[in-house]
Amino acid sequence: MNDIASAPCFHCGEPVPRNLNYTVVYRDIPRPVCCAGCQSVASSIIDAGLADYYEQREQPADRAQPLPAELQERLRLYDDPALQQGFVTGDGSNGREAALLIEGISCAACIWLNERQIARVPGVREVSINYTTHRARVRWDNSKTQLSDILKAVADIGYHAQPYDRARQELVADKTRKSALFRLWVAGLSMMQVMMFTVPIYINGIEDIAPQWLRLLQWAGFMLTLPVVLYSAWPFYVSSWRDARRGRAGMDLPVSIGVLAAFAASTWTLIAGHGEVYFDSVSMFVFLLLGGRYLESRARRRAGAALDDLAGMLPAFAHRQTAPDYAQIEEVAVIHLRPDDRVLVKPGEIIPVDGVVLQGQSSVNEALLTGESAPVSKAERHDVTAGTVNLDSPLIIKTTHVGESTRLAGIVRLLDGALAEKPRIAQVADKISGLFVAVLLGVALLTWLFWQWHDPQHALPIAIAVLVISCPCALSLATPAALTAATGHLALRGLLVSRGHTLETMTDVTDIVFDKTGTLTQGQPRLIHTAVWYGEPERAAGIAAALEAHSEHPLAHALSRETAVFATDVTNHPGGGLTGMIDGTGYTIGKLQFVAAHCAAAPPGVPADAPAGTHIWLACATKWIACFTLADSVRPEAAGAVQALQKQGYTVHLLSGDHEAAVADLAATLGIASHTASATPAGKLKVMQQLQRSGKKVMMIGDGVNDAPVLALAHVSVAMGSGVDIAQATGDAVLYDSKLDVLPMALALARKTRKVIRQNLAWALGYNLVALPLAVCGLVTPWLASLGMAASSLLVVGNALRLAAPGRLKHNKKTTADQGLA
Repeated sequence: MNDIASAPCFHCGEPVPRNLNYTVVYRDIPRPVCCAGCQSVASSIIDAGLADYYEQREQPADRAQPLPAELQERLRLYDDPALQQGFVTGDGSNGREAALLIEGISCAACIWLNERQIARVPGVREVSINYTTHRARVRWDNSKTQLSDILKAVADIGYHAQPYDRARQELVADKTRKSALFRLWVAGLSMMQVMMFTVPIYINGIEDIAPQWLRLLQWAGFMLTLPVVLYSAWPFYVSSWRDARRGRAGMDLPVSIGVLAAFAASTWTLIAGHGEVYFDSVSMFVFLLLGGRYLESRARRRAGAALDDLAGMLPAFAHRQTAPDYAQIEEVAVIHLRPDDRVLVKPGEIIPVDGVVLQGQSSVNEALLTGESAPVSKAERHDVTAGTVNLDSPLIIKTTHVGESTRLAGIVRLLDGALAEKPRIAQVADKISGLFVAVLLGVALLTWLFWQWHDPQHALPIAIAVLVISCPCALSLATPAALTAATGHLALRGLLVSRGHTLETMTDVTDIVFDKTGTLTQGQPRLIHTAVWYGEPERAAGIAAALEAHSEHPLAHALSRETAVFATDVTNHPGGGLTGMIDGTGYTIGKLQFVAAHCAAAPPGVPADAPAGTHIWLACATKWIACFTLADSVRPEAAGAVQALQKQGYTVHLLSGDHEAAVADLAATLGIASHTASATPAGKLKVMQQLQRSGKKVMMIGDGVNDAPVLALAHVSVAMGSGVDIAQATGDAVLYDSKLDVLPMALALARKTRKVIRQNLAWALGYNLVALPLAVCGLVTPWLASLGMAASSLLVVGNALRLAAPGRLKHNKKTTADQGLA
């Protein structure tokens, strides 16, 4: 080391003190550095894939500089607001949110390390990383920190973060897959060749082989195992080193120790000329571990396929009509589209923006967004959503939202946040996993000491088996694999889970509370009955339409129609109605009390043949003219959804601010025994609190606007997707297409997910409780230990995949076990 120490620092060029032993590996060669700071920075640069910097730089970096100036300048480019338009969203003040793709993640420990490193940056409000997609969702205060600071923090620990781009993610994933396959191929080829040289020894015994031939076979095994140790097992070392630098024992540490210890001991035995070698075991369990992880990564990608499908639904290019006459068509990147642009979408193409149809009539396939396979007709003034497919004829669309402001982008953000947010059971599993690694290392050491005392010849292979067989990967995968699969399946069925705890909490639910307007009903009142006392019905309808044309109230739209009647001097009286002049006569329309105050005649009673609903009265100064009865139409799937929920054992309630007659009529129609009418927002909160005080676990379904307070109070809340900004939904989940019949399926899937998670955790813990004692007793060989560990992780992920396509879920009544969830 003195020779190395006499060289200049590889990073900064300063002289290296002779008594120091700081090095960094560059191009597979140890390079001297002068201090721990230079070692950390150089390692960060090399680990981040930026090693070419050391070939391109014109002079050494400053001593212990966090990152070279060239790299910092490159990162600062991401602070440009124009560049951020495609991937950063804001909340109107200084709040920012972005999706980042983090390269280099290999296990749950990497997630843990990156989340904590980013959270330490001043101004970062929230960070969560999806283990399946390696996407980080980061929220920060732009007045306190910049995006480049976050990217730099990730680079400082040896990872590479950049704005999420699906094409780049696929490129990185393909590169990672090919690298993993090649490492697996090297390990497999080596394993087969080493076994060819080892089998004769096993068959004939060491004593039956001439010493010179035995040495030749052992040296051949050494040469063939060398690429496995130096290349195939390299990801284990990198992950272990990253964890060790942060003072944490990661899941790859036992594997790394086992591989290096077995190889080092075998090499020493080979040089010394006596004892056993374990090159066959080293190559075999590296091959089995890599094979298991490769299959596991493919299974995880399959579990997260729903999110990837949603994220990749937008095309890269669009056909934009150019102003001023919109006669020319130009092909532009979708990221360059702006609101009010006109876009031509040809048959068979994916609609690239949220917008309104200006010209054309066609059918649109919204299956990937709503789960409905039947095409939806679209004509002029109809809304269309990015990610849906135009089927029949060309459409000219006026853009309203693009990029990160589209509903599809909001869906992806909701899913990203839900998949990255860890529920309580996953946090407990992570804590157990971290503790388990430390305990495992201690057990392996004690095992080696015991066998070294009683049977030195078998001490090393037994200790290695202990290290390998009980790696807690399966324990850490048990919960996120199941949640990813279930959340992705629900997204394809139209329910977007936006909070990590939602599926877990759903299994506790005992009572389900529905809002009325906009939830069980369409939220669009329509005219169902007209009673006329003076004049012709057509004239009365025209007067009402002329007055209501000056109001934005939802009830006004139900009375609007084409009419030749024209109203002047119209005054809107909030909470009462409207007054105005038509052909020189004053008219009043609105609530009974309000209209009665403007009419000298005594008010008539509600017509005997009028059905239940909201009554709108019309009168002039001396006469009552008409009574219009309005009612909201019930959603066609509401009755079936309520019955299915009741069959599952849930108590269903109706909670509405509408008047008693309308609420009671709807409750009777749907078979809901418990209903509350005329409830103010404060009254709704009181009802919710009474249910919770009685020990009920309540799910609230509302429209996400007026019901925000009671939605927030409920144990689980579901917001209807219609009429609200999907990205601003207040619920724990969002019914994107507002189809209530998804709810029984979602609750059944939540119970099945809970069951799968418990199965996974029970298997992971049970496997370790059985396997570890067997390994300590010397009953398991190292290669069998690696097979067991890989099989354990694969079993957990495979079990979770059953939730990705669960087939026919049983909407049966909840069992006692369902009621007593943790």
